Amino acid sequence: MMNNSSNNKGNPQNNGFFNKNPIFIFAVFAIAIIVIFKGLFDGNTSFSGMLNDRETHKNIPYSELKKLIEGGQINQVSIGQTTIKAVSSAQNTVYSAKKVNDPELVSLLDSKNIAYGAYSETNWFTDILFSWVLPVFIFFGIWMFLASRMQKNMGGSILGIGSSKKLVNSEKPKVKFNDVAGVEEAKEEVKEIVDFLKYPERYIKLGAKIPKGLLLVGPPGTGKTLLAKAVAGEADVPFFSVSGSSFIEMFVGVGASRVRDLFENAKKEAPAIVFIDEIDAIGKSRAASGMMGGNDEREQTLNQLLAEMDGFGTESSPVIVLAATNRPEVLDAALLRPGRFDRQVLVDKPDFKGRCDILKVHMKDVKISPEVKVEDIARLTAGLAGADLANIINEAALLAGRDSKKHVEQNDLVEAVERAIAGLEKKSRRISDKEKKIVTYHECGHALIAETTKGAKKVSKVSVIPRGLAALGYTLNTPEENKFLMQKHELIAEVDVLLGGRAAEEVFIGEISTGASNDLERATDIIKAMISMYGMSEIAGLMVLEKQRNTFLSGGQTIKDYSEKTAESLDEYVKKTLDERYKDVKNTLSAYKGAIETMVAALYEEETIEGAKVREIIKNYEKENNLSSRLQEIEENTKEEK
Repeated sequence: MMNNSSNNKGNPQNNGFFNKNPIFIFAVFAIAIIVIFKGLFDGNTSFSGMLNDRETHKNIPYSELKKLIEGGQINQVSIGQTTIKAVSSAQNTVYSAKKVNDPELVSLLDSKNIAYGAYSETNWFTDILFSWVLPVFIFFGIWMFLASRMQKNMGGSILGIGSSKKLVNSEKPKVKFNDVAGVEEAKEEVKEIVDFLKYPERYIKLGAKIPKGLLLVGPPGTGKTLLAKAVAGEADVPFFSVSGSSFIEMFVGVGASRVRDLFENAKKEAPAIVFIDEIDAIGKSRAASGMMGGNDEREQTLNQLLAEMDGFGTESSPVIVLAATNRPEVLDAALLRPGRFDRQVLVDKPDFKGRCDILKVHMKDVKISPEVKVEDIARLTAGLAGADLANIINEAALLAGRDSKKHVEQNDLVEAVERAIAGLEKKSRRISDKEKKIVTYHECGHALIAETTKGAKKVSKVSVIPRGLAALGYTLNTPEENKFLMQKHELIAEVDVLLGGRAAEEVFIGEISTGASNDLERATDIIKAMISMYGMSEIAGLMVLEKQRNTFLSGGQTIKDYSEKTAESLDEYVKKTLDERYKDVKNTLSAYKGAIETMVAALYEEETIEGAKVREIIKNYEKENNLSSRLQEIEENTKEEK
């Protein structure tokens, strides 16, 4: 045994440098062969036997060579493709001259009785070597180099086809449940997975079967991957993570091979967690392909995944599959049945408390000023996901660092929120005084209607500084509390706020502009949704006319199911409702004319005013003009007209 061991250590085939570098050996061998044969065969072989080391070589013009021939000083001439060589035995010299098209040369040589002939300036062997052999060797060397590199990187098989070694990230995450915030219900759901992995015998002795799969469902950026890592971190087990798109290749069968390879690796490390991100890339319903057929590679990969989840056992060393998607409606039914993905956990966008917790988690490693109010930032970020909040904290830190501050302050966080919602400030964008006046009245119209309408979101800030790609100004609204449902009067209030900008232009400037295009589009969509989806009108009653196809993706497609006659009635109702709301908004703005003018003057001068100042202006105007009774009169007149 000892002798075999020592022989293996000294054997260059096992541990030597040349064995690890076959390309180096090939290159050295090829260069040596070329040099040897070039030295042996290059040049004029017809002169190799008649010259000796003492003879000299001279390059002379053709005219001088011709004079030597005419003088009888040349004994032998050899004519090549481009060169003429002549031997002078008397002077022990070989003369070389560039060939010239001279028809009289042969006659001159015959007259002087000088032996002459032709010679090849190259050798047939070198011709073949450099024209055929060397290119083949170079191509073969490049192919071997690429093949060895790809084999090394992709793991095992030729070109790495079928292997998932480099496609899978295998680690033991250090993330714990304390690092995950804002998804408390989801954390409670997955905590028992940790118990399954740590103490499987508790459940096995009772005859219970440990779940094989858990599907995390939720909008992008809500922390599905982070939650999966936290499960592995708490259980202290290997975490195999892979993207669903990594299984798809142009070669049919490769994805299935990679699935087998992935589960084989997980079984060896059990107990373990396999995490498949964006599983909808391979798990789409096979029935969705229709009559035209589907993607054979994707379907084979899905079939292999289903077989693997049925095949591996969880009796002693469990392997639990976690998967994430934001499109659960497209997944194949066979993938979601009990025994495969036994459970589905919703990882939704955080509520107010959740946003506070997420902000605090991301603030741990950032120097935050003691004056910062996390609750105020959480109110400004309603509807944002965890990834958005993390980006806001980082953006605020960058802003503070840019101004050489020692701490991140409240105004840095507010500016970061505004950047996330409305885009970067475009202070360099020059707009005329006329356009600035229009934008100022427009935004003040939004702000006033938001503050005087029941159910509307209150104003946090009004600005006429351009932001983003197209916004020349914006009004930032904050909900008073976290809401999951909206009543009819709140939807109407949102429509009123959207119409407030256009109405202010008409009332105070006397002419409308193109700045309200997005406001009108959103207002129209709200009224349509009230009719066709929420049953909030007499035109359709409780009948649902449209269905939202994907609730997780904003702006998802809708399925329409109504007749042309109903469509006409719907359009008429939308137009009528918008006209009524627009008229009410104009009446309110006219009643608050003085407040609008005061607000416009302040905003035009300062370019940005806070929501507190907006409320102060409105409150002072109401006191001076006893406006509460006037608003009641407007509401009563509106009811009478209806």
